[in-house]
Amino acid sequence: MATLSPVALGFLGSLAAGLMTAVGATPVLLGKTPSRKWRDISLGFAAGVMLAASFFSLIIPALDVAESRYGDGAIPALIVCAAILMGMGVVALMNELIPHEHFSSGREGPEAVSLRRVWLFIIAIAIHNAPEGLAVGVAFGADGFTGGFPVALGIGLQNAPEGLAVAVALLGERYSAGRAFGIAALTGLVEPVTGFLGAAVIVVAQPLLPWGLAFAAGAMLYVISHEIIPETHRSGHQKQATTGLAIGLVVMLFLDVWLG
Repeated sequence: MATLSPVALGFLGSLAAGLMTAVGATPVLLGKTPSRKWRDISLGFAAGVMLAASFFSLIIPALDVAESRYGDGAIPALIVCAAILMGMGVVALMNELIPHEHFSSGREGPEAVSLRRVWLFIIAIAIHNAPEGLAVGVAFGADGFTGGFPVALGIGLQNAPEGLAVAVALLGERYSAGRAFGIAALTGLVEPVTGFLGAAVIVVAQPLLPWGLAFAAGAMLYVISHEIIPETHRSGHQKQATTGLAIGLVVMLFLDVWLG
């Protein structure tokens, strides 16, 4: 692994993380679907992992890089703040411009009556997963295997409950177990695409490194706030979901310090 280029590592790392979506969806093939409470706890865990990764693996390194180039003062903080808001804004714009659908909240974005409902759902999950792949790719592009592996591991861990949630939602729409599993697995494959792009941009344009790190963090923070946390609170399991978030946050923090 150490002999691979950062771009190759970014692609392979985000691919491995994306494939964990399929691992998480495996229980539906076995005829087992966890209760809604346990799904909310696991999604809370995913939110905690993403939250910790955003700050400890992306925002803090972005500040360190910016300070090494521009010195102490307001400029590094302004760069990181601007990039975070840009990342959040781009994902928000994607939500507005790209037709997609959540089974819980219905259709969002422009009308797309020509697309089947399942494809609108796949697009929704792709929008959700794209920032995660980007975060993995940028981390590998910034600091090779050492910087990228903890992020890839953390994103992979949180992809598993997301894959299960997707598969269970599809079962609720009367899809067969095999098809629900296949579609859930497919939604994770956007991550190696954005992972490759993120690593390539950072390697080619090193001055963009603090911008890329903070942009990826902002994109993930938007997904946490707009998608994951509201979903975990929708069925009255706020306390359990918050416990899951706390566990996910400290697990990712531990992995980042231990492996980084």
